[in-house]
Amino acid sequence: MGRACIIVNADLASDAEVSALVPGLLADLSSLPNQRIDILLNCAGIQRRHPSHQFPTKDFQTVIQVNLATVFTLSRDIGAYFIGNQIHGRIINVASVLSFQGGVNVPAYAASKGAVLQLTKALSNEWAGKGVGVNAIAPGYIDTEMNDALMKDETRSKQILERIPAGRWGRPEDLKGPVVFLASEKASGYVSGECLVVDGGWLGR
Repeated sequence: MGRACIIVNADLASDAEVSALVPGLLADLSSLPNQRIDILLNCAGIQRRHPSHQFPTKDFQTVIQVNLATVFTLSRDIGAYFIGNQIHGRIINVASVLSFQGGVNVPAYAASKGAVLQLTKALSNEWAGKGVGVNAIAPGYIDTEMNDALMKDETRSKQILERIPAGRWGRPEDLKGPVVFLASEKASGYVSGECLVVDGGWLGR
């Protein structure tokens, strides 16, 4: 299809590796004719569960680094690339229904995802006028490895399922359409600073 693919491995829990990621990628990209970056999807995330009064500081800091600090660093660096090259780029951050709710035993995750939502709005305020759309999606309870502990907890899993009007846990493929919509300048060119919730009706309940 005439496309180029560059795979870069980085530890997103390492501030040093994250800070070097975009400069290294752009250096590699410069060797490929007529190739550029148009879309950034910040979709990496981790979870740690402990009662809040026993939550280890190290776990809290690690979650904030991966879920929030990395999102800022990559958005900042790709945003500078978009603006410097006058590219009408799209940035999509993965927030969460816990951007709106506190959750249970997940203070670090809730704090990080609440901040991702506000970061999305802050970047949009500065960049929408420069042709860079910054939006977020907020998945609900999705059947992925991150939620294995919840799904194996029969009581908690039952409580969650009973509250979802759609009657099922979400699946990764449920996020495809919303991401494509926000990645398309034609489809969502006048949408910026928004958070598209994909939760089977959870928040409406």
